[in-house]
Amino acid sequence: MDLSFLNMLPVVILPLLLAITLHEAGHAWVAYKLGDRTAKAQGRVSFNPLVHIDPFGTVILPLILLVSGSPFLFGYAKPVPVNFNNLNNPKRDMVLVALAGPMANILLVILAALSFYLLPIMPGFVGDWFLDNIRYMIFINALLAAFNMLPIPPLDGGRVAVGLLPYSLARPLARLEPYGMFIIIGLFLLPSLTQTFGLNFNILGWVLMPVISFIVEMANMIAPVFS
Repeated sequence: MDLSFLNMLPVVILPLLLAITLHEAGHAWVAYKLGDRTAKAQGRVSFNPLVHIDPFGTVILPLILLVSGSPFLFGYAKPVPVNFNNLNNPKRDMVLVALAGPMANILLVILAALSFYLLPIMPGFVGDWFLDNIRYMIFINALLAAFNMLPIPPLDGGRVAVGLLPYSLARPLARLEPYGMFIIIGLFLLPSLTQTFGLNFNILGWVLMPVISFIVEMANMIAPVFS
């Protein structure tokens, strides 16, 4: 996809908004179904992106990454409030609520791949735009699913790990949550910092890219989107 920054915006904004919106709505809906009405009461069980948008995380940060040529497109929405004490089975249901977001992104990957078969009924210029949207929809959702499953609280993968690990391991991991975002930011900055010393220490790339590639290949088995 050889597109300039301005040409990229029309085919990135919609996939990014859908990915983040469905991710957060998935958390809110599963929490509601499992006994916690906190997110429901705040209107977060919704496909309306306006209720989920965080001005910095959903708009400004992704644009900064796009303009800077970052190898990763990252964004986030307002966290869904969940009172785990209200859940029917707090330890088990915490895992299910956390998994709901990444699973929503995987669902969007599948739907995007299936929508490839609508291309023959579209005019040429519309089809080109739609195909680029499909490709970005798959990549962005694969990235969000993989990234959010990193076992670092407060990411979804961290909450899953806390819920599944024995107490002796879950407790110290849970205590990392106040520092989790600093760890994540450090991992994002690590490649640039190490390149100063002639190294390329890219932990996020080493961990995420194989998972992202696997999800994209699975999408390509449904439809030849990237062929």
